[in-house]
Amino acid sequence: VITEIVINGGRVLTFLSPLHKANRQVSVHLERETTELGVSPQEGHLLSYLRSYAPCRVSELVRVFGLKHSTMTSILDRLERRSFVARKLNPDDRRSLLVRLTRQGGALADRVQGVVEAFESQLRQRVTKRDIHGFQAVMAAIDRTTNISLRDRRGT
Repeated sequence: VITEIVINGGRVLTFLSPLHKANRQVSVHLERETTELGVSPQEGHLLSYLRSYAPCRVSELVRVFGLKHSTMTSILDRLERRSFVARKLNPDDRRSLLVRLTRQGGALADRVQGVVEAFESQLRQRVTKRDIHGFQAVMAAIDRTTNISLRDRRGT
């Protein structure tokens, strides 16, 4: 088990700084792509998520995206005004709303998904299977260490 890596006599944070940097790099890259589709990165990410998991409670979206409820409401308002999403009362809990994609939203989500898949493909071309297994091991370790689930237990 590696507890730390030392480079040039100084201690290097092995995971958090690189994860933060990678997250920011991916965000900036995808922002260029989603802007061309007419949506912000957050809107594109939300559409892509709904493509796979809708209908979703607003509370699930807040938890998964790590946004304040008011921020999520603003994003949903913008997407709903443009007819990309629809909200309706949850028949199982009338205190909550379910969010789903509209036909237009589904078409846009498919385009966003194409951008994501192209990016994933570019990444896969630059790494080996061993690299991927190592990455998956780190992600599994983060899962076990945090013991935090961001999605409802109904889905994986």
